[in-house]
Amino acid sequence: MKPLILASSSPRRKELLQQVGFQFSIRTSETDERLEPDWTPQDAVLHLSQKKAEAVFLKHSDAVVVGADTIVVIDDVILGKPSSRQSAKRMLTQLSGTNHQVITGVTIISDTNKTSFFTQTDVYMYDLSEQDIVQYIDSGEPFDKAGSYGIQGLGATLVKEIKGDYYSVMGLPIAETARRLQPFSIYPKLYRT
Repeated sequence: MKPLILASSSPRRKELLQQVGFQFSIRTSETDERLEPDWTPQDAVLHLSQKKAEAVFLKHSDAVVVGADTIVVIDDVILGKPSSRQSAKRMLTQLSGTNHQVITGVTIISDTNKTSFFTQTDVYMYDLSEQDIVQYIDSGEPFDKAGSYGIQGLGATLVKEIKGDYYSVMGLPIAETARRLQPFSIYPKLYRT
């Protein structure tokens, strides 16, 4: 069996793979994450997940590499990670009382096989007061999160409802990823004999 490598430093993706019993290592590379203006959000996450997976695979061609990227989209506008308190406040204000989409793209690559897919989840936010937003920003949680919130942490208190894959909002649709790894002969502990 080939080794599995996660091409991401995301603690959430690491946690999800560990949760279901995958054995893997982590390797990351610096990749240019600029988006082309004519890309749809779905194109963007697929392109970025593929770029991340391919960059690591170039150095580890004996492995199966998983790359992923997650974006937050509201009214067809992609919200990245906030660069300051002001940008976090602007994003959270924009998301308040609305629904938006969280899209995660995943690419799995080996020397004999390659697959890419994305999942899209609708997220509905409560109406957030200025105090809600300021207290959440004060927690420090928004600053490494697309859209300025993390559903698995304190940001859970901002979310009214989701329709779709909760784990995709965390950064990795783990059930579909596990199934997509099967053709690569990579299985979580649950299925190993």
